[in-house]
Amino acid sequence: MEFQTSEDTVPIGLISDEQSKQLIGRPPASGGWQDGDPIGNRHFTHRFDLPLEAGGELSKAVIAYESWGELNQDKSNAVLVLHALTGDSHTVGPASKAHPTNGWWDDLIGPGKAIDTNEYFVVTPNIIGGCQGSTGPGSLSEKGLEYGPDFPHLTIRDQTLSLDELTNHLELESWFSVIGGSMGGMHALEYAISRADKLGSLGILAAPAASSADQIAINSVQMEAIRTDSQFFGGRYYDKVAGMGPHRGLALARRMALLNYRSPTELNARFKRSWQSELSPFGEGGRFSIESYLDFHGNKFTRRFDANSYISLAEAMNTHDVGRDRGGVEKALAQIKVKTLVVGISSDRLFPVQNQQVIADHIGGELVGGELQVIESEYGHDGFLIEKNEVGKLLKALLQV
Repeated sequence: MEFQTSEDTVPIGLISDEQSKQLIGRPPASGGWQDGDPIGNRHFTHRFDLPLEAGGELSKAVIAYESWGELNQDKSNAVLVLHALTGDSHTVGPASKAHPTNGWWDDLIGPGKAIDTNEYFVVTPNIIGGCQGSTGPGSLSEKGLEYGPDFPHLTIRDQTLSLDELTNHLELESWFSVIGGSMGGMHALEYAISRADKLGSLGILAAPAASSADQIAINSVQMEAIRTDSQFFGGRYYDKVAGMGPHRGLALARRMALLNYRSPTELNARFKRSWQSELSPFGEGGRFSIESYLDFHGNKFTRRFDANSYISLAEAMNTHDVGRDRGGVEKALAQIKVKTLVVGISSDRLFPVQNQQVIADHIGGELVGGELQVIESEYGHDGFLIEKNEVGKLLKALLQV
């Protein structure tokens, strides 16, 4: 049995020999998509210049996106779905040479599903700074080389501003609904405040109104794990051969993240104190099953993600604060007047339910269900991706006219 999570497909139980064979061979210096790779289901916007909060601009940027369903005649049925930190535009569909993971909301978007593509035109972009087609640190700059550490500092507001280019590219006046989970929820909140006339409803799942000190700390140690890898080379590793990129640091960051995406209850129940093999971890060179699990998914992650991109996106998440320059969080949230779904996961230790309660308490629009919707789940933060039935019911209620 497998569950789709914000990071990858995570098997339930021990790591099998067949799964381990997937990691034979050295990981590439960067696991990100690059020009010349298979395009798959991606589409691309026109090039545009993006002004940045920190000053200057990101020149000739492009957004990669995927879509499902058909736009109706008056262009009133478009739904924007925004991804988590290491998600991308591949929200629906199987993994392939072009798309390294299965669609992360495959069970929720499609004909007859919660977000019904018989009724809605659904779009997911790879957010700017990402590494699966949109402009990011692994993209070529005007100098003809990858940006690497020279990629400009992005904020959540910068990335949200870039969505205007996607909207214009699709020749839309507004979105029927804007929905996001985790980091995508940050973008969705920003969009609802800064583009109040551009959306009809809003869905926020497992996201805060502002990143806390604790959450910034979690991101900072993950970024430091990458930067201290001896093969990070100051972020200039794109010309290195396979096996010579910062895969150890990136894998370690991934392992740290997994511990915050899942709950202690789930990990303890699944792995207990079991061993991965017949070798004892008590001096015989054996390993506990949880160690093997984290290593496998850390190493797998390096084959589909870029280390510099991870840093860029984590830094952007640290800037998230809807109340900045708006008189505080409460005043900012009160500006949102559209119908809004706010969802928390009971066991979420990355963005605890209290974070979503703040949003529900101060939102200016009608709340789906009249209050914060808490999904009881043992799966932690990833519950917004795993608990498909409960999430699906709530999304249907949001989209119901």
